[in-house]
Amino acid sequence: MRDYIALTKPRITWLILMSTGVGYFFGASGVLQWPLLIHTLIGTGLIASGTAALNQWYERDADLLMRRTSARPLPSGKMTAPNALRFGIILAVAGFAELALGVNILAAMLGAFTLGSYLFIYTPLKQRSHLSTVIGALPGAMPPLMGYAASHGSLTPEAWTLFAILFIWQFPHFLAIAWMYREDYARAGILMLPVVEPDGMSTGRQIILYASTLIPVSLFPVLLGMSGRVYLVGALILGGWFLYTGVRVAFDRTNVRARRVLLASIIYLPMIYGLMVFDRPPL
Repeated sequence: MRDYIALTKPRITWLILMSTGVGYFFGASGVLQWPLLIHTLIGTGLIASGTAALNQWYERDADLLMRRTSARPLPSGKMTAPNALRFGIILAVAGFAELALGVNILAAMLGAFTLGSYLFIYTPLKQRSHLSTVIGALPGAMPPLMGYAASHGSLTPEAWTLFAILFIWQFPHFLAIAWMYREDYARAGILMLPVVEPDGMSTGRQIILYASTLIPVSLFPVLLGMSGRVYLVGALILGGWFLYTGVRVAFDRTNVRARRVLLASIIYLPMIYGLMVFDRPPL
């Protein structure tokens, strides 16, 4: 059972569900419908878990070559590839059915797009171009859209604002990971930016670029009336701190600095969501 759970990448899934919940909260125009929210989270969680399992099935040979992934169920031999494939398909189909029948067809189609673009475009592209990160950020930013679509039934500028914040946030987060594990990625033939340009200068510049872009993008909720002054101040402080860690790693390209960017990104996302929800004006 532990191996099947490991296939679902629960540490990533909880971030996905958090983003979905925030989207649902801002899409709701009145009292929250808790049964609908539960259906939304279950369906999204199943699709996310199925995608993670199918991704590990597809990348099992590459995972065997990387130290950070060699202990996963498939490369370690704890689970067979057919079992992982069946498990992933069952979860994905169940998630789509849950969203289509228990929520609405828009949320289900967004979930299907997320799975399809991640597995059939982003994953194979990782061994062809470092620009795969840009493609992968699209399905990565879909959870708030799914949550918003579930409660609102359509996608408005508020929904796309949540999408934009999560889309931009992913780049410093994943570039920091790519720098920390650049040797692993190189062994597996995965063309992350630090593998293509090993001096790290372009990686540092891009971390600064996206972290600085995230600051004005994170203020869109204020302009749209989604949150108020408390959020405004908090977003500026969090964004400035995130950018500071990015500047430090650009000038001191060490794993220690990259890990601090990663830590800042992990703290930033739930904090920015929390401030956004806390400071939402009364309906």
